[in-house]
Amino acid sequence: MNPLYGPLAQYAERLHHIAGDTHHVASPLGAWLLLALTGPAATGDTRTSLAEALGTDVGSAAAAAHALLAAPHPLVAAATALWERTPFEELAGWRATLPERTQTGPLPDQATLDAWAREHTYGLIDRFPIGVTPDVLLILASALATKVSWAEPFQVAPADQLGPGSRWAGQLKRVLRTPGHGHRCWITATARAGDVAVHAAPARPVAAADGRAGMLVVSVAAAPDVPAADVLAAAQKIAAGAATAPDGIAPGQRSLYDLPLGDTPLWTLREETVRAFGRQERIGAVLPCWSAESRHNLTPVGFGPAARALGALLGLGEPPYEAVQSAVARYGRYGFEAAAVTAFMVATGLPPESIARVAELRFGHPYAVVAVATDSAGGPWHGLPVYSAWVAEPAELPEDELADPPTR
Repeated sequence: MNPLYGPLAQYAERLHHIAGDTHHVASPLGAWLLLALTGPAATGDTRTSLAEALGTDVGSAAAAAHALLAAPHPLVAAATALWERTPFEELAGWRATLPERTQTGPLPDQATLDAWAREHTYGLIDRFPIGVTPDVLLILASALATKVSWAEPFQVAPADQLGPGSRWAGQLKRVLRTPGHGHRCWITATARAGDVAVHAAPARPVAAADGRAGMLVVSVAAAPDVPAADVLAAAQKIAAGAATAPDGIAPGQRSLYDLPLGDTPLWTLREETVRAFGRQERIGAVLPCWSAESRHNLTPVGFGPAARALGALLGLGEPPYEAVQSAVARYGRYGFEAAAVTAFMVATGLPPESIARVAELRFGHPYAVVAVATDSAGGPWHGLPVYSAWVAEPAELPEDELADPPTR
């Protein structure tokens, strides 16, 4: 199992706890990456608090984030960015620890941030989750996006196949049924959610430098009275195990012969007469299409220490901050798509009101003009006055210059 599973599972439980049992989608990884990138800026108690939020030491988290962003998965587009109001000299040391692929630059306007979100999520997220205001000092952001097709598309079934106890059966007309091959379905016992029904749909793999990369989308259902937090925690473990198991292996699969015949909210189990040697087990699944669009306030899940770490470098102590994630997902007959943009903003209080003097300079009598050559490489022409003039006879603006210039 991936060594990051433990820290990410811990962080995912905290993040999903914020959303509760309402319909939502999130990317714990997208938020965790920002904390991991902020970690090298932290010292003392703040570093300890960040390590607790990350579920591992700061150095290991930063190294893991670098590795993920240096070699993005072929089916997961990943991007990070740091924008600053001005290039703060106090942040130079921390800035140098960011991954090479991290975009850096001056704080853009809202339209540019929105365009960044669209560009790095295949257009799935239209607006950047945080707005730019005069007190924003910096924004650290991550974007993750996926658009995949199933290796084998679903079939279509009437919604009443969800079972007589399902309220969705009366709300929908059609649902998805697993094809005859290509998907994995099984029942397994879990410590936190009891017996659960599991469906795993593989995405079509792509050729990658290190083999054939793919994605497995795992659905896990428990009894209706099991808390969402326990089902989500069980699903994290099952999905990680299924993704790393050999093809065709369903980790922890229970034999259908160990379960009673009949209907439950999770499955119906019957016997059929078939011509085959030995005991046969066949299992399929029906599940609905779904989509979700969510916005999460991430301030309770580790971003307080992250803000204090950057604030300490800037001499701000406890700066105002905001951490937000926008996430979307769609699950359908032919594929799955999802994206998340996570934004972490550190601000300062607005300066007090004061008196400003505003001048408009007027060149209404004779004046001098000097044209000086410049060379950023410091060549022999750099700083050399090339032309100079004394303007004593002004001219009228030519008629052909009255129109606005053509757009480029």
